Amino acid sequence: QVQLVEFGGGLVQPGGSLMLCCDVSLGCVFSISDIGWARQAPGKERELIALISRKNERTYADSVKSRLTILRKNYENTVYLRMNDLTPDETAVYFCHLVPPGDIAPNTWGQGTQITVSS
Repeated sequence: QVQLVEFGGGLVQPGGSLMLCCDVSLGCVFSISDIGWARQAPGKERELIALISRKNERTYADSVKSRLTILRKNYENTVYLRMNDLTPDETAVYFCHLVPPGDIAPNTWGQGTQITVSS
């Protein structure tokens, strides 16, 4: 069973930056999968904000496109998310999401990490 563990959440001031990391337990599944980040604010639906394919093609939500960078390092089984110029309404739990191809393994979510944007 593949497991995802997120790191890097915490408190950041408005306008600040943060880097999130997600470690994936099975490298053989990670390298052939798409992987991304989603967030869920209190009382709101979970939304996908960034995705990187196994071919390194990047997709971002329109609301964050100019401020986020997603990066994967297959030799580390890790995906990173750099976020700049954060605003208080981006306070949420951020989740890593693995999307393997076909029936190799199920879609998997991490446990989430809290980011609070506040002065």
